Amino acid sequence: MQAKKRYFILLSAGSCLALLFYFGGVQFRASRSHSRREEHSGRNGLHQPSPDHFWPRFPDALRPFFPWDQLENEDSSVHISPRQKRDANSSIYKGKKCRMESCFDFTLCKKNGFKVYVYPQQKGEKIAESYQNILAAIEGSRFYTSDPSQACLFVLSLDTLDRDQLSPQKYMLVFKGKRYLTGIGSDTRNALYHVHNGEDVLLLTTCKHGKDWQKHKDSRCDRDNTEYEKYDYREMLHNATFCLVPRGRRLGSFRFLEALQAACVPVMLSNGWELPFSEVINWNQAAVIGDERLLLQIPSTIRSIHQDKILALRQQTQFLWEAYFSSVEKIVLTTLEIIQDRIFKHISRNSLIWNKHPGGLFVLPQYSSYLGDFPYYYANLGLKPPSKFTAIIHAVTPLVSQSQPVLKLLVAAAKSQYCAQIIVLWNCDKPLPAKHRWPATAVPVIVIEGESKVMSSRFLPYDNIITDAVLSLDEDTVLSTTEVDFAFTVWQSFPERIVGYPARSHFWDNSKERWGYTSKWTNDYSMVLTGAAIYHKYYHYLYSHYLPASLKSMVDQLANCEDILMNFLVSAVTKLPPIKVTQKKQYKETMMAQTSRASRWADPDHFAQRQSCMNTFASWFGYMPLIHSQMRLDPVLFKDQVSILRKKYRDIERL
Repeated sequence: MQAKKRYFILLSAGSCLALLFYFGGVQFRASRSHSRREEHSGRNGLHQPSPDHFWPRFPDALRPFFPWDQLENEDSSVHISPRQKRDANSSIYKGKKCRMESCFDFTLCKKNGFKVYVYPQQKGEKIAESYQNILAAIEGSRFYTSDPSQACLFVLSLDTLDRDQLSPQKYMLVFKGKRYLTGIGSDTRNALYHVHNGEDVLLLTTCKHGKDWQKHKDSRCDRDNTEYEKYDYREMLHNATFCLVPRGRRLGSFRFLEALQAACVPVMLSNGWELPFSEVINWNQAAVIGDERLLLQIPSTIRSIHQDKILALRQQTQFLWEAYFSSVEKIVLTTLEIIQDRIFKHISRNSLIWNKHPGGLFVLPQYSSYLGDFPYYYANLGLKPPSKFTAIIHAVTPLVSQSQPVLKLLVAAAKSQYCAQIIVLWNCDKPLPAKHRWPATAVPVIVIEGESKVMSSRFLPYDNIITDAVLSLDEDTVLSTTEVDFAFTVWQSFPERIVGYPARSHFWDNSKERWGYTSKWTNDYSMVLTGAAIYHKYYHYLYSHYLPASLKSMVDQLANCEDILMNFLVSAVTKLPPIKVTQKKQYKETMMAQTSRASRWADPDHFAQRQSCMNTFASWFGYMPLIHSQMRLDPVLFKDQVSILRKKYRDIERL
């Protein structure tokens, strides 16, 4: 039932939402633009808008729909043919020449950006939970605005999902598949028994549905029903390689999404059906598109597919399910992102982005139109990972002594052969130190004074960052140049991940029924803290523009958890754990000994806050994206009983 609901939510997001946007919001915007021109042409002076001026208006009142018998009673002299009546009724709801390219007001989107406004719910209007979830997903997205004057798309708070009151009674037995004796879908489903062999091809149908099924049953109904009851649908679904998706009575079949979720390759038998998001998704990489007229050839066709191709198809089903269909929010966001790409075609995402991990939702075109600027496509483009990094040191305590850890850290990072520049983010309440207080280095040192002095500012996409790689450092981190060099060489092999030193882990606390956070030194970890880590600078942009303001505000209010949130984000994007590299065992004790009283690590509430952050972040993501790992990368010959002169990173063993 859950998959069934998701499927019809998909239909609403892919069609109902689109219709609302195009025929509701589009006409509203066009009318608004037209009324503005009329007002402007009628006045010689400047126009002062009225309070409701920014609300969309119609130049002419929309004619209400009345039954034709009422219209004829109003004017008995009017005689209209049945065909004219049908054409007039249909013209109210659709315009054959009105498409996004011809009716959409692109100017407002380009002026204010792509923003979506949701109309307030009318008093007394009932909205189903599924449609409420769609509206909530829009209002929680980065596209939402509460100001209609800033919007270019408008969504009605009118539930248009499923107005068929008989649907729930049809829905009771659809898990295994109905056989329609007549009407839409009957030709294919009535012929499935020809392909069913009871062994490796199980195509089960039942005509036992509807109130009057016994009155219409044929000679095969009893035999089909008996065979139908022998098998469990869920067991079949999760143990099959291919799942048949025949034509149903609606625009599609909820089995399509169930197949994707179960990593079962959908075999489509519905000629003319437009697959969801086919504008951007290449379904040939995840499904077998069959022909209803060639049903008997389906078994031999799928048996001829090579095992390597089958594996690729199944892997793609999992990617597409996770990327675009696994939640209402993702379905809604995918719909909005596709519409945004239509509007801003010059920066729209290409097929590679939509059909390859991590998918279109995590690749924001406003960041760059060049795939090489993202950390995911180096291999596809034949590019080598970046050869330099920018070190960003987050400073929060005053500079009172030349022996402070922050200055030693700055010198150590600057000596790295891979360091291009150092940025000191001054988030201290005290004034900036004079230039002569900073040590002389061979690379540029740029000091940026944080305007807001909040924790999230360390992850802002500063224009000063000239390299793709970022070495993020807390001011009290203790690292040598050798450790910096080794960590960066490891990151070059894993540019999409966080690579660093201090590791932490999460766990499920059964007694409290919540996620827990631990800093115990074990072989298992799921986070690498950004106090000493390297990652791609694109994650600064994603942190600032993808995550909701509520999570970033929480981080800023607590002055805590920004490193956990960054790990959540990167793991959610990559579906991979971070990578821990070699570190001296005294790292934790050394840092704690050098930590000042003003440090957040000395706050007794610090650990409790991080526990709370874990659960708040997991709630927003809808699942726990962090992934455990036991992999640690050490230099070649690390700790081996050979001459130290044979080792490249020999200084690491001495630390």
